[in-house]
This record gives sequence, structure tokens and C-alpha cells, in this order.
Amino acid sequence: MKKYEMDLLHGSLWKKILIYSIPLMFTNILQVVFNMSDIAVVGKFVGPIALGAVGSTSILVTLFTGLLIGLASGVNALTALHIGSNNNKDVRETVHTAGILCLMAGIIIMALGIVFSRTILETMNTKDELIADAVLYLRIYLAGMPALALYNFGNAVLSAAGDTRRPLLYLFLAGVINVVLNLFFVIVCHLGVAGVAIASIIAQYISAVLILISLFKSQENFSLRMAYLGMNSGKLTRILRIGIPSAFQYALFAIANLFVQASVNSFDHVMVEGNAAAANADSLIYDMMAAFYTAAASFMAQNLGAHKRDRILKSYLISLAYSFFLGLILGISLYIFRYPFLSLFTSDNGVVEAGIRRLSIMSLSYAISAFMDCTIAASRGLGRTAVPTVIVIMGSCVFRIIWIYTVFAHFRTIESLYLLYACSWLVTAIAEAVYFAKIYRRIVPKKEDSDVLYLS
Repeated sequence: MKKYEMDLLHGSLWKKILIYSIPLMFTNILQVVFNMSDIAVVGKFVGPIALGAVGSTSILVTLFTGLLIGLASGVNALTALHIGSNNNKDVRETVHTAGILCLMAGIIIMALGIVFSRTILETMNTKDELIADAVLYLRIYLAGMPALALYNFGNAVLSAAGDTRRPLLYLFLAGVINVVLNLFFVIVCHLGVAGVAIASIIAQYISAVLILISLFKSQENFSLRMAYLGMNSGKLTRILRIGIPSAFQYALFAIANLFVQASVNSFDHVMVEGNAAAANADSLIYDMMAAFYTAAASFMAQNLGAHKRDRILKSYLISLAYSFFLGLILGISLYIFRYPFLSLFTSDNGVVEAGIRRLSIMSLSYAISAFMDCTIAASRGLGRTAVPTVIVIMGSCVFRIIWIYTVFAHFRTIESLYLLYACSWLVTAIAEAVYFAKIYRRIVPKKEDSDVLYLS
């Protein structure tokens, strides 16, 4: 066990899940900084139109990056399982197959996104005064998708091995560069939205190169070697069986949110801009909470591979408790400091007040999402993602669309629109918990020496 890695199979779960998650939490925050700093810089130094343009792409950025994160979750779960079972050959084949797969996914998403970006933005009813800058920003930003895919691949592998510190270090360096380049390209070079997009992709490629270097230099069984690069059909199938439903799940959330964004766009541009500023809190809080979801999946998968039954359920419950209280504390803090937070993105009082209308609903809603997302991660740790994805489709996607065309259509207030988040999370969480309880009893062996039925 190297100094950067953590033993997930022994010791206090309360302590280890927290220590494991804190670097991952900051890693996730820094990923949010890429897009958040773009919005802050254009809001402060270019103007409200540029702020609205970049903000209008946030859901699409979440869609494309979510696909890559979902795919990487399959890499994380399967790698952790094989590390836990101490199967070096399976670890090596999984890692090298995953690297090629993730790179190919990044290239495909980049190409399709660039081609169809204007069409999608027009379908979302993006305001005429915003769409030109929105298309420009999105097309440049999408050029960084291959780098983002490789970083998430490397992060998934290292996290599966218990190493969450090195991905943080690499992303911290890239994040600092991103902020500095944002200011340089906008204030000095006057490149506007194009400048912040260029800064983001440069930072993404830097983080990808750093994490790949660490994997190639590593002497562990999860290291990368040119001689082993290739697709193993068995490992590819297993990764896809977990990764595709997870990626689809992220995509469905973003697609459902496209309907939400289209509904927001039915209000005036001040409300659109206020929503764009306030929505930055979503990624910030969700991604901090998501550190505990990754912990749940990694700890559960490794302990399942090692046949340590007593630690599997505890890993889920402890991760759920941490994520719930973190969401509650952050949400309340966000509302208390709502004016300073929104002032980071705009100096327009009207936009600030519009943003507060969103925060007043969302600040007490974030904690509810822990029950849904942590349970989904726990199912992924047990190798099951297909049924949870179907539940998400019905509970958090179809439900939201129905809400928009019924409740929101009736009241036509921005508050009635934002309430759909908490309601959809609660409905989905209940269904996910019922499914998890069922598969846990069926998959987890009753004795530590029982055969593990994983991905059967």
C-alpha cells in the first residue's frame, strides 16, 4: 500500500470514508470552478448578456460531462472490485480497456456536441440576444471533452485504489491556471466568452496529462503500460454494463433539466440571468455531496470483492449520513450568505434578487437528494445500474416533465418550477431504497466465505 493509497478493507469506516472523501470533495469543487469561474469572469468583466449566454450552456455542459462521469463510474466500481479480490490480471485488463473506451467517448461527445450545439440551444428557446455567444462558448468548451474523459478515467482508477489526493493536486494546479487564464484572456486580450472557454480547455488538458503521467509512472497493478493498451471484450462488457446506465442516468437528469431551462427561458432575461447565477450553487453543493457517493461505491465494491459482508451495508449508511448532513449544512449556509454568493457573478441588483428566488427554494432541498444519489451509488457498488436508471427515468425525469406541464403550467411562477426538484428527489429516493434493499439481500453473501454473485 503506497502513501497515496488507502486501505478500504480494514479500520474505522466513519474515519476512513471521511478521510477518503475530503480530497475527492475538493477535487469535485475544482471541477465546478472551471465553469463557475467562466461565469463569474464574464459576469463581472463582460456584462449580463455574456453571463446569460454562458449560463444558458450550463445544462448542456452538465449533460456532456455527466456522460463521461457516468462512464467513469463503471471503471471505478469494476476496478475497485478486482483490487479488493486481489486479481492483478483483471485489474490490468480493466484499466487498459477503460482508458481507450473513455478517450473514444470523449472524442465522440466533442464531435457531436460541436455539430449540434446551435440546434440544441435553439430548441431550448435560448434568447436571441444570448445565442451567438452561447454557441461560441459551447463549441470551444467542447474541444476539451477528450481531456475531461481521460481525467475522469484516471480519477476513477486512482479512487478505486483509495487514492483521492493526487487527483486533487492535479486539478488544483489546473484550476489555478484556469482562473488566471480567464482573467488574462478577458481583461487583457478582450476575448469575452471565447477567452473563458479557451482557458477552461487548456486547464482540462493540463489535468489530463498530469493524471496520465502518474498512471504511467506507477508500479502498482493499476498502472498504465503502452504494451498492454487494448480492448478486452469481457472487461469492456462489464464496464459498459455499469457505465452506460450510469452515463444514461446523468444524461437523463440533464435532459429533464433542459425542460426546466426552457421553462426558465419563458421569463424575462433578468430571471434567466438570475437563475444562471444562482444555479452555480447546484454544482458546488451536488459535487461536494457526490464525494460521499463515490466513497460508498468504492468502499462497497472493494469489500464485496474481499467478501467482507459486515462492511458493505455500513459503508452505504455512513456515506448517506455524511452526504445528508453536508447538504443540509451547505444549503442553510448558502441562504445565509446569499447576497455575497450571488455578488460573485453579477453586480446587477435585479439579477441578484432574481437569483435569491431560486436559492430560497433550493437551499433546503439539497439534503433530500442524498437519499436518492447515495442509494444509486450503493447499487452501483453492488454492480447494478440498469434498474436504478429506469427508476430515475420515471421518478426524476418523467415526473419533472409532468410537473412542468401540470403544476407549473397552472401556477406559472418561478417558485412552482423550482419546487419540482425536491419533490422528484423524494419520489425517486423511495423507489431506489426499495430496490437497493431487495438486491442487497440477494447479492451480498450471508457468510464471508460465500461466493460473490457480482454482475451476474
